[in-house]
Amino acid sequence: MGSWLLGAVVLVGMASCGRPVPAEAEVPAAAVETWTVTSNPRDVVEEVVGTVRTKTRAVVEAKVSGRIAKLPVVLGQTVKAGDVLAEIDAQEIRARYEQAKAQRDQAERDLERATTLMKRQVSSRQEFDAAEARFRVAEGALSEAQTMLSYARVTAPFDGVVARKLAEVGDLAAPGKPLLEVEDRGTLRFEADVPEALIGGVSSGQKIDVTIPSAKKTLVGEVVEVSPTADAASRTYFIKLDLPADAALRAGQFGRAAIPVGTADSIRIPASAVVERGQIELVFVNREGAAILRLVRTGKRIGSEVEILAGLEAGESVITTGAGALVDGQPVREGK
Repeated sequence: MGSWLLGAVVLVGMASCGRPVPAEAEVPAAAVETWTVTSNPRDVVEEVVGTVRTKTRAVVEAKVSGRIAKLPVVLGQTVKAGDVLAEIDAQEIRARYEQAKAQRDQAERDLERATTLMKRQVSSRQEFDAAEARFRVAEGALSEAQTMLSYARVTAPFDGVVARKLAEVGDLAAPGKPLLEVEDRGTLRFEADVPEALIGGVSSGQKIDVTIPSAKKTLVGEVVEVSPTADAASRTYFIKLDLPADAALRAGQFGRAAIPVGTADSIRIPASAVVERGQIELVFVNREGAAILRLVRTGKRIGSEVEILAGLEAGESVITTGAGALVDGQPVREGK
């Protein structure tokens, strides 16, 4: 019994949506504004997902081995080029430096003595040249030891932000073992993998719309790099797009890039003309002074307009004001 009643209600509803209101239920004419439907070419795009990355980032490593004595930075800290990020306890290197310094000082005194003796013609030129050579060797060894000692202080390669910490105080640092990651968040890029079926629509210097849902922004990115070879496993090509300097985004945010694949005719109408009743979308068409209900299927919203995928044809006149208060078949007149 319940299902029969439900079917009857649905049939009555469908009937009321499909024909004009009976004469005894006539309502006064409503003043409306209309929009003439036109069909215009539009770009057809396919979206690919990607990630916002910093344009400049570096993995900071130690150049010498030793225990980490200090790590005076925290995640998110802003650093300047040359700021100390970590200090390595390199006692062996310091000892070699002190030894090299002592040998250089001794070689310098020997050279001064040899110079004095040669001027007095007490020693030969050969003895002077030998003393000078020993001094140069000692000076080179000191310079090398000083350079190695400087590597015990790990510094920032550029102005940026500490994005990751991969070590802590007391850990063993070694060449090739990452300690920190530093990013320059002043310049951002969008990186994505494009399927081989779409890569033909991408070229260097091309402008492509990039949408970042979490930031509720759509930006225009410029293609700066396109991989010439597809990844063998995924059959995709890696691309990079430069984003505007004032994008105000964060590295790691998810986004979508609209890759153009061609053009197609498109019907767009003001979004105010579309009425939503439950999960049904409809518009009213002004046909000879009567508001005729029309079910439609909508697509993307572009600004204040919405794309109509089905339900309307070019040349029809849709009602754009007060559509939500109209009923099927209600008299309408142009004007406010």
